[in-house]
Amino acid sequence: MWIVAAAGSALFAGITAILAKLGIRHTDSDVATAIRTIVVLLFAWLMAAVTGQLGALWSIGLESWVFLALSGMATGISWICYFKALSIGDVNKVVPIDKTSSILTILLAIALFGETKALPLKLVCSALMLVGTLLMIERKKPVANQLVGEEDPRAARPTHDNGYLLYAVGSSVFAALTSILAKVGISGVPSNLATAVRTCFVLAMAWLIVGMRGKLSLARPGALDRRELRFICLSGMATGASWLCYYYAIQNGVVSVVVPIDKLSMLVSMGFAALVFHERFSRRSLVGLALIVIPTIAMAVWA
Repeated sequence: MWIVAAAGSALFAGITAILAKLGIRHTDSDVATAIRTIVVLLFAWLMAAVTGQLGALWSIGLESWVFLALSGMATGISWICYFKALSIGDVNKVVPIDKTSSILTILLAIALFGETKALPLKLVCSALMLVGTLLMIERKKPVANQLVGEEDPRAARPTHDNGYLLYAVGSSVFAALTSILAKVGISGVPSNLATAVRTCFVLAMAWLIVGMRGKLSLARPGALDRRELRFICLSGMATGASWLCYYYAIQNGVVSVVVPIDKLSMLVSMGFAALVFHERFSRRSLVGLALIVIPTIAMAVWA
C-alpha cells in the first residue's frame, strides 16, 4: 500500500507544477506562491489532526522549533524561486533542475549524517543525474503560444532569456537545505505535525516577501484573475494531497525507496507539459531525461 502512496505522491506533485504554471501566466509569481501556501497550510494541519498528532505540539523542544523554522524558511525561498522560474521558463527545463535537489540532499546526507550505505551506487547515480540535468538545459528559443487557442503575452516578443536558470537552481539548493534542516528538526517530533509547523513559517515567509516587494495590492481579490486563482488553489490542493501520500508512505514504507519514487513526479510534470503546453523535447533532452530517471529507479531498487 505504501508503494501506491509513494506513486500517488509523485503523481500529485507532478500535477502541482502544471497547475502552478497555469496559475501564473498573468498573476505575479510571488503572490501566487503566498496564496497557494494558505491552501497547503490547511492541508498540513488537517493531516496533523487526522493522524492525531496535534497533542504533541506543546512537547516540541526549542532546538526542533529552530530547525523547523529554518526548514520552513528554506521551503518558502525554494517555492518563490520555483514559481518565478516557472513563470519565465518552460516546465520541461525548470522541473529537472529543481529535482536536482535530490542530488544535493544525497551528498549533504552523506557528508553530515554519514549515510554511506550503497555509497558507490549513490555517487554514480548522482553523477548520471547531474549529467542528465545538464543535457536538458538548453538555450531558450523564441517562445510560441503556451496554451492552445490563447495568446501568451510573451509570444509577441521573442526572447532568448535564460533568467529562469538562476531561479531554478535556487529552488533546488533551498529544497535540499529544507530536507537537511527538517531531518534535524523532525527528530522526536511526529512527521505530520512537523510538516504543519514548518508550513506556518513557509506562509509567513511567502507573505513577507510579497510585502517587502510592494506587491500586497496585487493580492487583492479584485486584482486577481479568477481563472488563474482557481488554478493556484488547485495547485495548493495538489501539494496537500501529495504530502498526505508522501508522509503516509514515509511512515509505513522504506524511506530510501519512497524518496526516489517521489522524485519521479518530473515525468508527470513533463508529460502534462507536452500535452497541455505543447512543449517539445529534443533528442538531447530525452537522453538527459533517461539519465535522470534510470539512476533514480536504480537507487529506489538497490540503494
